[in-house]
Amino acid sequence: MEIRAATVLPARREPIELETGDGLTLVGELALPLDRPPVATLVTLHPLPTHGGFMDSHVYKKAANRLPALADLAVLRFNTRGTSSERGTSEGAFDGGEGERFDVAAALEYAEYHDLPQVWVVGWSFGTELTLKWAHDPLVEGAILLSPPLHRATDHDLDAWARFGRPLVVLVPEFDDYLRPDEARARFARVPQAEVIGVDGAKHLWVGEPYVRIVLNEIVKRVNPAAWPLPTDA
Repeated sequence: MEIRAATVLPARREPIELETGDGLTLVGELALPLDRPPVATLVTLHPLPTHGGFMDSHVYKKAANRLPALADLAVLRFNTRGTSSERGTSEGAFDGGEGERFDVAAALEYAEYHDLPQVWVVGWSFGTELTLKWAHDPLVEGAILLSPPLHRATDHDLDAWARFGRPLVVLVPEFDDYLRPDEARARFARVPQAEVIGVDGAKHLWVGEPYVRIVLNEIVKRVNPAAWPLPTDA
């Protein structure tokens, strides 16, 4: 069976709630391999909720639908404060990336409390800003950024990640609306451990199955290289 955009592979999928340090309850889902423990964990931070971003943004939904089965990964998705999806609405209100520091911390605390292994943070668009600003946690093995705009995240945040020292993989679409590969290489040069990968033909939202496959393969290559490259049939 060819893996297509709508393919959902077997996994254990559990609704979860995250409790933030400032008293909010956030809704989410944890997808786990069906019959074995995960070898690594993706904590995903979604695009801008005021522009349609949420835990079901398509790359993350497809990661949860495929990667537990294909790469033995746990995939944790959640709605940041004030964000709604089919799973429900997280309490609170959008705070421009500042109050969301508590949301990031709550997701990482959940992963730690539940003994989820080898945690990598995956941020997409607005989620890359949250990653660079708030994911400096000893639990984090590294981070993967998809379409970073570098609007809210500043050179100060890049310098902080450089000091943090964890790997940083940056996937930049050739035709991104905000930051394209050459400029991204210049901006991320302040982070010695950053690897910037330009993706030919891609756009900010990674629309199209070929681009989703590129993203998921680049994630798996770093997080569980034994499962790379991902199969195209299941």
